[in-house]
Amino acid sequence: MSNFIFIHGTGGNPDECFYPWLRKELEKRGHKIYAPFFPTPIGQTLENWMEEFEPYWQYVNEETVFVGRSIGPSFILRLLEKPKVKVKAAFLVAGFCSDLGVHQYRPLIDTFVDRRFRWEKIRTSCKKFFVYHSDNDPLVQLEKGRELSRKLRTRLKLVKGAKHFWFGRFPQLLKDIESTIALR
Repeated sequence: MSNFIFIHGTGGNPDECFYPWLRKELEKRGHKIYAPFFPTPIGQTLENWMEEFEPYWQYVNEETVFVGRSIGPSFILRLLEKPKVKVKAAFLVAGFCSDLGVHQYRPLIDTFVDRRFRWEKIRTSCKKFFVYHSDNDPLVQLEKGRELSRKLRTRLKLVKGAKHFWFGRFPQLLKDIESTIALR
């Protein structure tokens, strides 16, 4: 069985959006779920998130699957840059890997995206990437999802009308997880 690590978004928590539903579905299938609670928006820096993640490194191995939304994918990319990290898959929802061009977000995202990502290391640290983006996300432009999928050399999965994926169920995500890691 795989172990899943959920990475929430800015101003969020492990019980936001589709995470509770996905947790329930994966636990029914016998998987372990880990969901750190990161400081946000106050104290939201890459350094603080890395410190909060420290106890979870023990669960990162070749059976690990990351699921992140919003700033979560940027953080997952930083984790995948670390030495000796090898994971099974990463499901990146409404993510980005560069500045969003919105002044008010800069204090919250700068430390995550202000330096170049080590793309070759990231791609070799994870066997399979999935990038999901909406055609009407009011916070992260579609081009940011396209950029992320290009850098990861994977296909962008466009979800029409999903906005910033605030909804409670995400069946397409579960279907892709099941097909990728053979949950059945």
